[in-house]
This record gives sequence, C-alpha cells and structure tokens, in this order.
Amino acid sequence: MGHDASPRRAPRVLLGVSGGIAAYKAPELVRALVKAGAEVQVVMTPAAAAFTTALSLATVSGRPVRTAVLDAAEEGQVGHIALADWPDVVVVAPATADLLARAAAGLADDLLATVLLATRAPVLLAPAMNTNMWQHPATRANLATLAARGAAFVGPDRGELACGWV
Repeated sequence: MGHDASPRRAPRVLLGVSGGIAAYKAPELVRALVKAGAEVQVVMTPAAAAFTTALSLATVSGRPVRTAVLDAAEEGQVGHIALADWPDVVVVAPATADLLARAAAGLADDLLATVLLATRAPVLLAPAMNTNMWQHPATRANLATLAARGAAFVGPDRGELACGWV
C-alpha cells in the first residue's frame, strides 16, 4: 500500500510560436518535448505562419494547432480560456520583441497574447531577435515588466543572426 496505482498524466506544455525567423525551429522543439513525454499544444501567431506551418507543428505534436481567438469549434466552452487553463507551463519560443511588448502591455489581440493574459500556469519566454532590438530600452523595460509578473526567461543564445550579425 502507500503506492499510488493511478497513472500520472503527461506534463502539458502549451507552446506559443511567434513570428520570428527562429520559428522554423519550433517543430524540432515540439518533437523533443513529445519525446520527453510531454503533451504539447501549439498556438501560433498569424506572423509565425511566415516562418513555419501549422501542418508541420500539428504533425509532430499530434494535436491541431490553434491560431484564432474565436475558433467556432472551441468557443462552446470559451475555448481561449479553456486553452489558457489547460497547460502545466506555457513556453513561448521564439518570443519576438513584438510579442514581448504586447504581453508586457497586457494586450489580447491574438490567441497567444490572450492565453498569456489569461493563464495561471508558469510562463517561460525564449526571446529571439536582432541584437539592436534586444538591447533597446523598450525591450529591456518589457522584460523587466514580465519578470516582475513572474515570467521566466531562457536565452537568447549568442550566434549568427538571420541578418548576418554575430
């Protein structure tokens, strides 16, 4: 006795993908999370679709990718709120300067921003942007605001940028 025979559910990760060049790596990240035993739900911003596809993310996650706040198939249960309540952690990778600014301002102008505003799960942000954008005082202030609200950060790594800078 003293041993719980009920199976533990897989950790639930909501992966937010915003519209930066680093979004092309999102399918790799989803694959790694699934391989590690996580259940992954992907939410893409409209801009992310310029860098990766919902089809590739749905294929590796095994779940439909969510992109719209008002999804008729989900709104019977107030889908964006159910989505915000679902994860054990919200990870945003890449977290662009635009996404960080909107999240810091508390905007809910797309599904990912709405989830960030509504979730009670821990939030892990992986900033990815040009060095000048990363060092800009507005970005630094947005990071401080999000950190004060409890967000955690990973990266950015140093390396060659899409613009050719290192």
